[in-house]
Amino acid sequence: ILSFSSQQELRKVLFGNVSQLFSCEWAKACFRFHEPYSDLAYALETEKGGTRAILMAVQAYIIKYLLFIRTTEYTHLERLCRVSHQEQGEALAAALADTLWAAGGGRAVICLVTAAVYVVPSSNYKADNFTERIHLFEFTEKAAAQEFILGHINCFKDERSHGVILFLYSLLFSRTLERVQEDLDCTATPLLNCSFGNITCTQATLSLLLTGRASPHELDGSQELGPRGEGIEAWQQRGSVGYLFWEKRPCSMQRSTLSPQVCPSLRTPRLPIWLCSITGRHSVLFGTDSQILSDWKRERVFHLYFYNGQLEQTKTACLTIDTHSHHWEEDQSEDPSSPGKRRLSVEMAIRTKWAGATVSWNGTDPFF
Repeated sequence: ILSFSSQQELRKVLFGNVSQLFSCEWAKACFRFHEPYSDLAYALETEKGGTRAILMAVQAYIIKYLLFIRTTEYTHLERLCRVSHQEQGEALAAALADTLWAAGGGRAVICLVTAAVYVVPSSNYKADNFTERIHLFEFTEKAAAQEFILGHINCFKDERSHGVILFLYSLLFSRTLERVQEDLDCTATPLLNCSFGNITCTQATLSLLLTGRASPHELDGSQELGPRGEGIEAWQQRGSVGYLFWEKRPCSMQRSTLSPQVCPSLRTPRLPIWLCSITGRHSVLFGTDSQILSDWKRERVFHLYFYNGQLEQTKTACLTIDTHSHHWEEDQSEDPSSPGKRRLSVEMAIRTKWAGATVSWNGTDPFF
């Protein structure tokens, strides 16, 4: 049972105070898939707003499970389109367990809502009739946690389930609130930004989802430990899911401030799956060949697939990446985002990993 003191500390970690409540957008957010056996059967539906970052991060782990973890004869996009309703639940359970286990470092805590209100809040605490009914379930075996989530998968998938908030709570309690505070360098900076009614995830939240640590500096590599070369030890330190970042800035700004670098281990994960933050919106880029990032010959010309979670996207975009096409023609001293070389933001994000690469959309109307 979640104690009142834990409820208060949870609010402080998330918002910086005990009176802030989640918005209606967050309260209704859940892990809802597109129709089974469709072009986007593997994909989560998302709404505009701050919850998309969490949904797209979980989407990356869903793709990891469907393509590279489960036993299957085929690892290509068509296989993702033939996912059944049962397989959707299994993939979601595996993805949630994966992130919780990484955050817990050998344990996972799963939060579910009970029927009764166990704690009566004090006058300076705003009740939401949800957090007050949280019950914690702790597991010391990843398989048991995954099986438990699968058995209660509707608690994360159904409308009015508060599924995204439940998962975020589970993530924090798996890590423990004390360790999250340590990750944040003992600063008073909360995990969520609240501005004009909008609640969005900070870099620390994304770091917790991708690395299991809520460090505000983890993604840019300023706290990266160990060797950064291409040796076996450095490769083992890389996570299975990566991160790419691109943000448009005014042309008048200096090149050094145009787009912060992501740390090498996240730009080059073990598997070709990336959560992307592109001009403030989150999406997923992935490949179906697990050897792309470990065999330089396969990294010359290859396919990546792009899903941005927006309602207007009804089919996964197939991109062809050519890393050796025209790099000799470009002035390497010129900023790739200069007016004469401006490209679509998703292409610029790809070029933060493969500088000078050209991107073909293969007949799809370019977007983003």
